[in-house]
Amino acid sequence: MHLENQTVLPEFILLGLSSDPKTQIALFIVFTSVYTVILIGNFLIIVLVLTDVNLHTPMYFFLSNLSFLDLCYSTSILPRMLKDLSSINKVIPYGECVAQMYISLSLGESECVLLVVMAYDRYVAICYPLHYTTIMSKKVCVRLAVSTWICGFLLSISHVALTFNIDTCGHNVINHFACELTEVLSLGCENIILVELIIFIVGIIILLTPVTFIVISYVNIIQNILKIASSSGQRKAFSTCGSHMMVVAIFYGSAMASYMKPRSSFLPGTDKVIAVFYTIVTPMLNPMIYTLRNNDVKAAFVKLIAKLKFYDTIVFNNNNE
Repeated sequence: MHLENQTVLPEFILLGLSSDPKTQIALFIVFTSVYTVILIGNFLIIVLVLTDVNLHTPMYFFLSNLSFLDLCYSTSILPRMLKDLSSINKVIPYGECVAQMYISLSLGESECVLLVVMAYDRYVAICYPLHYTTIMSKKVCVRLAVSTWICGFLLSISHVALTFNIDTCGHNVINHFACELTEVLSLGCENIILVELIIFIVGIIILLTPVTFIVISYVNIIQNILKIASSSGQRKAFSTCGSHMMVVAIFYGSAMASYMKPRSSFLPGTDKVIAVFYTIVTPMLNPMIYTLRNNDVKAAFVKLIAKLKFYDTIVFNNNNE
């Protein structure tokens, strides 16, 4: 690659999920609804963790971090996607494309690391319950949370720098609804085997290494759960860990299906559907999975509703006096 010969594009064109106007209208309605659910669901989790003292534990602290990550992640993709679905002009400036890829990759990689931290938290809680509060102190939790963000935003620099350093020879049509790394790479008109190899190796570090750690953690967790004498204790432990395992399966499964395969096997239509899963569906499902399967979160929600009704009653009575 020679920077002096590289064609610098002022803009890209995003083809999106469909070119049919009627389909675009339907998709706009669907994804507007989905984005609303994402905002409400994840914001609600954050509010519940902040306001309910029973949720002031490491597990829910990391859950609120996950919700905040999902809010940011979906916001880095969906507003632009909705804008393109509602307009004919689907041009995205070069700088915005770079920014979108960097931010979305950083948030996605931060979530990869955070899910490992959440698995470690459950591992310590179940395998070392007597030392849990000491090991997972408030200071440790804050450091782990900050580290997830730092790791994500540092690791993605290499991806973005390498991707936008390739020569596209003037090709600027991206067959995707976002500035997706694999699709921008496909625009390259030169030999980019080395670039793909580096990105693939970093992908292994980001995806396979965390998955391996999570699997090992849960093997130990399951072994310890089976040693619990009471069946109610086992059910509670499995319920808590089950929510996290579902989130891990959906997020890592779709991300690995998208990134851990050779360029020759990329299928534009299929890859866009897979991308919808880890960028849009996962942030929408996470609050539902943790809320529906968690009695503590449901209890906190009921208390919040009761408080809101109480405040409404006071305001109503004051207005009538």
